[in-house]
Amino acid sequence: MGMGKGVGVGLAMGCAVALSAMAAVMVAKRVRSRRRWRRVVRVMEELEEGCSTSVGRLRQVVDAMAVEMHAGLASEGGSKLKMVLTFIDHLPNGCEKGTYYALHLGGTDFRVLRVQLGGQRPSILGQDVVRQPIPQHLMTSTSEVAEFELFDFIASSLKEFVEREGSPPEILQVKRRELGFTFAFPVRHMSVSSGYLIKWTKGFSIEEMVGKDVAEHLQRAVSSKGLDMRVAALVNDTVGTLAYEHYHDEDTVVAVIIGTGTNACYLERADAIIKCQGLLTSSGSMVVNMEWGNFWSSHLPRTLYDIDLDADSPNPNDQGFEKMISGMYLGDIVRRVILRMSQESDVFGPVSAKLSTRFALRTKLMAAMHEDDSPDLREVEDILKDILEIPDVPLKVRKLVVKVCDVVTRRAARLVAAGIVGILKKIGRDGSGGIASGRIKGHSHSKMRRTVVAVEGGLYTNYTMFREYLNEAVAEILGEEISPYVTLKGTEDGSGIGAALVAASHSAPAVDIVQ
Repeated sequence: MGMGKGVGVGLAMGCAVALSAMAAVMVAKRVRSRRRWRRVVRVMEELEEGCSTSVGRLRQVVDAMAVEMHAGLASEGGSKLKMVLTFIDHLPNGCEKGTYYALHLGGTDFRVLRVQLGGQRPSILGQDVVRQPIPQHLMTSTSEVAEFELFDFIASSLKEFVEREGSPPEILQVKRRELGFTFAFPVRHMSVSSGYLIKWTKGFSIEEMVGKDVAEHLQRAVSSKGLDMRVAALVNDTVGTLAYEHYHDEDTVVAVIIGTGTNACYLERADAIIKCQGLLTSSGSMVVNMEWGNFWSSHLPRTLYDIDLDADSPNPNDQGFEKMISGMYLGDIVRRVILRMSQESDVFGPVSAKLSTRFALRTKLMAAMHEDDSPDLREVEDILKDILEIPDVPLKVRKLVVKVCDVVTRRAARLVAAGIVGILKKIGRDGSGGIASGRIKGHSHSKMRRTVVAVEGGLYTNYTMFREYLNEAVAEILGEEISPYVTLKGTEDGSGIGAALVAASHSAPAVDIVQ
């Protein structure tokens, strides 16, 4: 009897010890898991701190942008901003009349357009557009004749377009057709219709073309096809967008593109362009292409992820602003943060090889994760699994991923906002300088002038959260008294038509339609 009792007590004690040992293991596990989670949260907190864009900090970026613009206009090479003169001294205003052509070359395809203008704003009577892919071998050719092959191909397509479309009756009476050429690569302009290629970007590399006049090459190719057509304007895509929106609304004086890459241009007073002394324009102003992707300031909130991304890029210490704000890079910044989290802790399971692959997460997919509004974040789960090869990510970790997307996107949008207000400050449209600043003089209580900023590019037009953060930050920086006078207007595909409009506003009088 006593022995039985002893066995029972022994068993009970054994069980208790085993249970408490199990409990201890579970507690240890929980502590470990908490510690791991804390590590990931710390990475998140550091990211938030590093990306912080208080209004105070944004105002410092605004000031830095205006200062760099001044420096870039004062002397060639005086700033990281090239501040390229376009020689466009008047923008289309709606009075243009006739039929004009445009070519848009800026990526893996090119567009040919024809626009009919009626002479009363807004008066685009009709437009035809044809898109055509560029064969890969023409984008990167190293042959002796490579520089001619690309333009020869484009000119052939242009000729087909002109012949296939059949000419409206009034075109048959035109002595010569006028063409606007949107060329979305860095160019040093010599006039409205000529400019030398500074460097290729976006996957093009035809070395023989660098330093050559792109408009002249196109003109030669077009003439060799027997087309009586004059390249009347050479513009980049940002200038095309400005021209297009100014045609519809004369208060548009700034244009920004924020897509895969980014850039901005604006209308400047000719007497503010010190590096080109004695510059006389009939209008007293000129469009300046900023090439703002290369802007840099110590006030930009830079993190270790940005430093690593820059070091790994083919162009380190170049395009610093672009690398923090444009569609080419945002997804990759997010990938780098997730990689760091998965190295610090195993909340994502074993580190996936895909997660170490540069540009494995495209910005389009990052935006899809950011804007996933399903309660269980199904889209986030699918993208992590299918694209980054990280299966079975728990919901609270998926929520953290959305937060990472949010922090990176918010920073980008707010920096773009600061850049835009920097331009407004430079041209006195931000209300900071009292009566002289953006106000129409001669009124008893000087009235602020209305200003429209045209914004083109997928980040703004297709990514709602980005657009909302951008609009909100512009209003925040300007303050409630001034912000009602500044409108951001989203636009799509304006850059191609814009080139035709610049060709129209700069066309030679001899080309008027024969009545």
